[in-house]
Amino acid sequence: MMDIDELYQNVILDHSKRPRNFGELPPPAAKGEGYNPSCGDEVTVFLNKSAAHTVEQIRFTGQACAICMASVSLMTTQLKGKSVADALKLKESFIEFLTKEVEPPAGLGNLMALGGVKKFPQRLKCATLGWHALSRALEQ
Repeated sequence: MMDIDELYQNVILDHSKRPRNFGELPPPAAKGEGYNPSCGDEVTVFLNKSAAHTVEQIRFTGQACAICMASVSLMTTQLKGKSVADALKLKESFIEFLTKEVEPPAGLGNLMALGGVKKFPQRLKCATLGWHALSRALEQ
């Protein structure tokens, strides 16, 4: 039987090696960028919002470590079709999950796989870089 840590590790490895929703969206897509100068991770999030303020399409590009790539890939799979308000709420819940000793909030799904980052605070920026780029894209 597979251990839960092993399962989560497999989720991270899968999303980092085969990121979902990887690639650009052409204009008029909104774009948010993130850069971590301490390690060189770079991520750009592209999205189109519908008239009803939902995330209609979301994609990303970047050169980053496995944690960062997996986090952004998982983020895009979770946010497609969600309202902008729900997307921002999920961002806050995810960051709180990684930075505080709280019960995992409902709705994180496979993002729970990144819970191991709590043991390595120096990797927090890796796991959250794409989420900050998302915020910049949503502001447009």
